[in-house]
Parts: sequence; structure tokens; C-alpha cells
Amino acid sequence: MSVTVTRQDPRYKALMKGHNLRFPANPAEGVDRIVLCESADDAAMSLQAIVASGLRPTVRSGGHCYEDFVANNPGGAILDLSLLNTVGADSRTGEYLIASGASLGEVYTELYKRYALTLPAGSCGTVGAGGHISGGGYGLLSRLFGLSCDWVTAIDVLTVDANGKVVARRVDRANDPGLFRALRGSGGGSFGIVTAFRFASLPKAPLEVAEAMLEFPFDSMSEEQFVALMTAYGDYWETRGRDPDTWGLFAVFEVGARSRDRPLGLYVQFCQPDGTANDLSVLHEFFDRFRAFSPSITSPSHHAPAKTQKSPAGTKNPPAPYTVNVRPWFEATIAIGGGGGGGSRGKYKSAYMKRTFTPAESKTIYRFFSGSSKAAQSSVISIDSYGGAINRPQLASETSIAQRGSVMKLQWQCYWRDPAEDAEHLRELDEFFTAIYTGEHVEAHHQGTPWGDRYEGCYMNYPDADMLRYPFWPQLFYGQGELYPFLQQVKNTYDPNNIFHSAMSIRAK
Repeated sequence: MSVTVTRQDPRYKALMKGHNLRFPANPAEGVDRIVLCESADDAAMSLQAIVASGLRPTVRSGGHCYEDFVANNPGGAILDLSLLNTVGADSRTGEYLIASGASLGEVYTELYKRYALTLPAGSCGTVGAGGHISGGGYGLLSRLFGLSCDWVTAIDVLTVDANGKVVARRVDRANDPGLFRALRGSGGGSFGIVTAFRFASLPKAPLEVAEAMLEFPFDSMSEEQFVALMTAYGDYWETRGRDPDTWGLFAVFEVGARSRDRPLGLYVQFCQPDGTANDLSVLHEFFDRFRAFSPSITSPSHHAPAKTQKSPAGTKNPPAPYTVNVRPWFEATIAIGGGGGGGSRGKYKSAYMKRTFTPAESKTIYRFFSGSSKAAQSSVISIDSYGGAINRPQLASETSIAQRGSVMKLQWQCYWRDPAEDAEHLRELDEFFTAIYTGEHVEAHHQGTPWGDRYEGCYMNYPDADMLRYPFWPQLFYGQGELYPFLQQVKNTYDPNNIFHSAMSIRAK
């Protein structure tokens, strides 16, 4: 049975907002009700009642939407699926099932404990499966196994027809194949309400992973040294990182404000294709590239203590200036946990990169984080490795993720707490992002954006409403080929009345 929370309910204040406290912008912009659904039938009946009342429905699984697409809905209703969180196997079909309200932490725990399986998905355990998988979904195992949406073989979804009737569908390659493709990567909030994802098979969970971390003193690093470090990092993923024996290697390189107590951090997780960490030569080969930059001797201290440590295998190099911790994959995955931004105000941006950093890009990043602006002091760029199994070209036509040629994915994150500082943070971060993609390395008609032969645009799971100022914003997120027109046709067919919409939802033709 669904639970309805109205403005008069003491739970309303806590449930009317998600993790980004910028939204709703003010109480008047908030919804009139939140409907918590425990089953797909609950969701169908609640959606029908909302549509019949002429209200706008928005949908929430984990509450991590970066923009105002859910909480800002004056007079409308949020359908909250967080109680619809089953993870298991369907005894009738033999498929594995992940309900939209399940958090990634619940997904990892249930799949591992029940079946010794996993899903290549994100590292923030509180993110909801519904939005994450709908937008593609990637994480530390994606170079080895691909995106979350690549594994989906059927989807349970609620749509609304031209007469306002809610229709429950199970879509796959044979049944409503266009909608099936659209729901695998285009993002949530455009076509209907996904209640569950189904999987004919899933990858076996690794037995163990190796973790290691390098830190570089940023406060004493010259601009020239920083450019060389960024180039070395990007060069690896553009060249050696394409080789299949490296696909079990995932790295996160974080760049933030220059200060003595905030070094540059390079975290790595690795396992071989067989799920073990017996041969660490790939990891050590990668870290050997950074010896010249005088990294600090460190260990991945933000994780739990290692149970075992292993020295390099298959290499004659002397001991490296770091500790390699090897521990069970499940332990490492659960330890990563929460993720940033909860309980604060935030702004986010993204870019896919097909090649290493240009000197101009690196210099712009260095100069921004050397400054004293509010955004420089409260922001970080996470530069994730990408590619590997993700970049199988045939998947671009099977899913709604067009970006299948990138080697890195960047995420800008900016956090603050004072609402009075909103405009300043938003302006400074936007100017920073625009500056990185302004110059000879970007095509003339697309200045200020990651467009051209070096880039593949932006990631819809990191929506950025600033991009709406560009008439080509759909191509930034969905590529320059046939995908966006295809999605528009699916929109016309399955949501003819535009029931499901936001500032960045698919536009009907």
C-alpha cells in the first residue's frame, strides 16, 4: 500500500527534498505531496490518480538528481520508489531483478550474498538504481564489464497513453524494442516510470581487489609540473589503457584547491579478468609512470585496513613508494560507501575525453585551483578512467549511450552551505568550465563545450542546466548521430502528452 505525505505531515520537510539542498528553490516551488510506493501496482495506481488530477508527476529513487528535475514541482507530486527496493531472482522467468528503489549498496549486498554476482555500477552506495541504470551507470568495474545498462535484458515500466491511461509494460528486444533501447541510457524522467530492471545474466563478483594510492604535493607544484602530470595520466588511458589486460584497472584522479593539506590524490583499484589480484604488474606499471613526480608514500587510508599485502609480480622494479592493499572485493566495495554532497548545496558538470589533456586545459585547471575564489576552494574535479569494455562500438546502437570512444570521464563537483552564496558559486564554476573548453582545441561554433575530435560531450546522469544555453545541447549529451532523433520519436509514441518532463528531458518532435 502506498503512503501519501502532504505539507501538513511532519515527515514532509524531510521528504520533500533530495540530497542537493538547492532544491526546491523555495517552499512554493515544492510539491504538494510525496507518494511512497512499495510495489509496482502501488506505483501504477498512484500515477493514475496523479495524472487524473491533472498534476505533474516527478519520480525519485535515491534522491541524487543534480538539477531541479524532481523536487522543484510546484503543486505536483513526487512518486518516491525508495520502498520498492527488491533485489533477487524472478522464480517464474529465471531473471535477476533489481527494483528501481534499491540503493546501489543494497544491490551489491544482495547480489553478492545470494548469488556471488555483481553489477558494474557506481561507488556511492546511497544512489538509487532507477536513475543510475536509466542514465547508463558506471563505476570501478565498468572498464572490465561495461556499463550497468549494457547488462539489462528487460525493463518493467509504466507509461501514460494519449487518453491518460497508465499502461504497465515489460519491454525488451522483442516487445517495444524502441522504448527498451531508450530506457537503457537516456536518463530518467522522459518516457515513464521504470519499476524494475531485469537481467538474464550478470558478471561474477571478483574474489579480491588490489587498492593503492598516490598523493602529490600540489601546493609546491609548478604549473609546468602540473601540465606534465596531467599529460602523463591522460596519456596512459589514451594508449596503454586501451589494451584488454589493463581493463581491470580503474583510477580516480582528484584535483582540488592548492593548499598544503590538500594534495592531489590518485586512487586505483585493480583485479585481473579472473577476479583475482595475484599478478599486480599492470598496477605497478601504471604507477611507475608517476615516479618522476615525487609522490608521497601513502596507502588508501580512506578504506579499511588491508588483510593482505602483495608485492609486485612479474617485475624487477625496486619497491614502489606506496602500499598495495589486497582485500575481498565485497569488503572494498561496501567500504567505499556514501559519496559526497549529501546535506549541502551542490553544482555539477561533466565531460567525456577521447584523448589526453592539452596543455591549455591543464593550465586553466591549475590557475583556477591556485586562485582564491569561493568555487576554487569548494570544488574538485574527479578524473575517472573510462573505456575498456564500455567502448564496444555495437553497444552504441543497442543502448542510448552514444559515448563509446572515450578514455576518461570528468566530473566537476562544487559544494557549499549558505544559500546566499549560490549565485557566486554557480557563476565561478560555470566560468571555469567554459574556460577549459575555449580555445583552438575546440571547434569554433562550439566554444565553451567539450565538443570536437577530442571529446564526446557530457553525461546525462550528471545533468547540467547551464548547457541549455547552447542550441546543440542534446548533441552534447546524446551524440551527433541518429540517437536523439530516435529518442524524440520514442517520446512521441510513448509519452504523447509529455507527462514526464523536465528542463532537460527528451523533446518531442
